[in-house]
Amino acid sequence: MDAIDRKILTILQEDATLSIAELAERVHLSQTPCWKRIQKLEANGYLVKRVALVSPEKLGLGLTVFVSIETNDHSREWLGRFAETVAALPEVMEFYRIAGDVDYMLRVVVTDMAAYDTFYKKLIETIPLKNVTSRFAMERIKSTTAYQVPPMPAAK
Repeated sequence: MDAIDRKILTILQEDATLSIAELAERVHLSQTPCWKRIQKLEANGYLVKRVALVSPEKLGLGLTVFVSIETNDHSREWLGRFAETVAALPEVMEFYRIAGDVDYMLRVVVTDMAAYDTFYKKLIETIPLKNVTSRFAMERIKSTTAYQVPPMPAAK
């Protein structure tokens, strides 16, 4: 991956609706080589998918909850069942297994506290958990889906 590929990734993260002509102009290529680079970035797994970002507030999804989960069971079977169950819950936007004082972290987005209570009850009924701690976001200060594309390594 060269500097042009890195620039393509950066630009597409900002606006994936750009035409190939606009993108090619920004990276100083003609359209065909630019399109071929995008296809190669997709084939190599750098570009996973192109999506539209939606305002949760406009949909009435005004409550973001960070849920920390501790478990006593760390078996492969339990994790498989837990991962499958949690991944199927549409309220769960992100789901991580983490190191530290808790085992899993979820980012859950719902309409309000009553909807979170319904989600919480569904979560704790599906699989045995040691502890569930909920932290409610009061304000979103920064939210991005764009990764900082590292510069090319210096030549040796």
